[in-house]
Amino acid sequence: MANTSNRTLRLLSLLQTRRYWLGGELAERLGVSVRTLRRDVDRLRELGYPVESQRGVDGGYQLAAGAALPPLVIDDEEAVALAVGLQAAAQGAVEGIAESSVRVLAKVVQVMPARLRHRVEALRTMTVPSGWSGSPRAGIDPDVLTLVALVCRDQEQLRFSYTAADRRESERLAEPHRLVCTGYRWYLVAYDLTRHDWRSFRVDRMTRPEKTGTRFRPRELPAADAAAFVNEGLENQPAPYAVEALIEAPAEAVRERIGRWCTVEAVGERRCRMTMTSSTLDWPTMALGVVGADFQVVHPPELAEQLREWGSRFRRA
Repeated sequence: MANTSNRTLRLLSLLQTRRYWLGGELAERLGVSVRTLRRDVDRLRELGYPVESQRGVDGGYQLAAGAALPPLVIDDEEAVALAVGLQAAAQGAVEGIAESSVRVLAKVVQVMPARLRHRVEALRTMTVPSGWSGSPRAGIDPDVLTLVALVCRDQEQLRFSYTAADRRESERLAEPHRLVCTGYRWYLVAYDLTRHDWRSFRVDRMTRPEKTGTRFRPRELPAADAAAFVNEGLENQPAPYAVEALIEAPAEAVRERIGRWCTVEAVGERRCRMTMTSSTLDWPTMALGVVGADFQVVHPPELAEQLREWGSRFRRA
């Protein structure tokens, strides 16, 4: 019975990973005969999974959309990745779903095996939201993220390679403190034993992280908390572009959309001035794009040129 149950779960997992399976191919993957495969498919149907079949030379099976959501079968890495995504959403990375994300995250963690639960719990308790929101722009390896969370929790020194903004790579040894999710990126706040100072590291730039087994006594962070430390560092980054634009919309409406990233000043009932500093022109370009109103770039001229380039690309699309 145990083998049959395991095979049925394996069958369900395969059906969920591909739109359509040929019968012979699916039977071969499971290591059973076509007749046994039919019995396993019937067993899934009895459990409420809407498995459709097609006869003939190209006959096979596919999992159809059902009236209700049946249980899903996911592997260890998929479970951790799901928890990471829910963690980000629960912190407001996706507007309007924070509350439901918290509920789902609690359910997922509750049914996880112990070997996974301690990884996800470490990530949840060692992460501090920064107060920013948005969708992550840089890909993060869930294994790296959970390993960093574990060494934060266990107060264990971490060794890793780090690629700086100028693409120079260096080896670091650090005492990890907390993870911070800005909505757009993940940062590790740690005391850098190589540079003998507190640093914030972008997790997507960290490679080959290794536990050292060496414990440490926590140092006092020179900020109210890890989120404040990261936000202060981001605000103090050099910003070569001082952007100013006149927007044909009421100041209140513009503040509601992009006020968290810039300063909005009314210059009339239906006109306002937007100013911001940025290390890249991509941010102001995207901000002006989501305003939903006509605007005029005052400076810098490089922004107007980028807008023309983006506009041409969008028109071609």
